[in-house]
Amino acid sequence: MGDIIRAITIYAIPLIFAITLAEAARGFVAHKLGDRTAMMLGRLTLNPAKHIDPIGTILVPLLLIAANPGFVVGWPKPIPVNESQFVNPKRDSILLALARPLANLLMGILWVITARLLLGFGLLDSYWWKVAIAGFTLNIFLMVFNLLPIPPMDGSRIIAGFLPARWAIAYQRLEPYGFFIVLGLIAFGLLQVVLLPVISVVLELLGRLFLFG
Repeated sequence: MGDIIRAITIYAIPLIFAITLAEAARGFVAHKLGDRTAMMLGRLTLNPAKHIDPIGTILVPLLLIAANPGFVVGWPKPIPVNESQFVNPKRDSILLALARPLANLLMGILWVITARLLLGFGLLDSYWWKVAIAGFTLNIFLMVFNLLPIPPMDGSRIIAGFLPARWAIAYQRLEPYGFFIVLGLIAFGLLQVVLLPVISVVLELLGRLFLFG
């Protein structure tokens, strides 16, 4: 039992940080762009308890860790955003969509730098080394995952921001079905086929720059 709990915490610690801090970054960017919704709801905070979704942040990741499909995903309680408050809605929606992926990229770099420091202290394969490597991997996975061009993923909002209004509206109509599309891709193993090669390239590049460089 102790080994199982230890294995779960290796992923749980960086996953909670990855999901909640990325969502807080999204709220911060929305606030800077003119939308005060997150602040009024008390969601403009780094407190993980404010962003944890029982299913997306806890249940789904635990099930994936137990099933060991080769990846772990999760999601926070979304921060409501009122894009009508934006000065330049088309531009600002793109900037908002970039917030989570860039936050995950930054956290991934911080985790791999932490791993490099632990390596320098001779703590290779220690508990915190494993946590740092898990944090590095999880954040890069979440970055790439969030950039999928499937509504309501951030990647779809970036693409919609560059489309003519009529096309963007038609594209975003897929949003109610996006969750089921992603589940179908996972069930048939297609998500791994699409994401894992991209993730491997990014991990190798950052690993060479910050871990073994």
